[in-house]
Amino acid sequence: MSEERTTISFRTDEATRDKLDEVAKAFDRDRSYIVKEAVAEYLTHYDWQLERIKKGIEAADRGDFATDEEVEAVFRKYTDVDAED
Repeated sequence: MSEERTTISFRTDEATRDKLDEVAKAFDRDRSYIVKEAVAEYLTHYDWQLERIKKGIEAADRGDFATDEEVEAVFRKYTDVDAED
């Protein structure tokens, strides 16, 4: 069973188009394949990020926040307090 395909077009500058063609040639693929792969990678990255944001909002809505002490402990862990003296 194959997925239904659709066409999307977009405008870009000549340098970007030329770079796409260069990558496509290096991988022995056409420009559409390279763009499709790039968009898939982009969406995978942002799906992960959006899921993390959603979970953070849900935690905040539940009132699940770090205490002042927990926040201070993290700051102490990642800062060099001796350098300030």
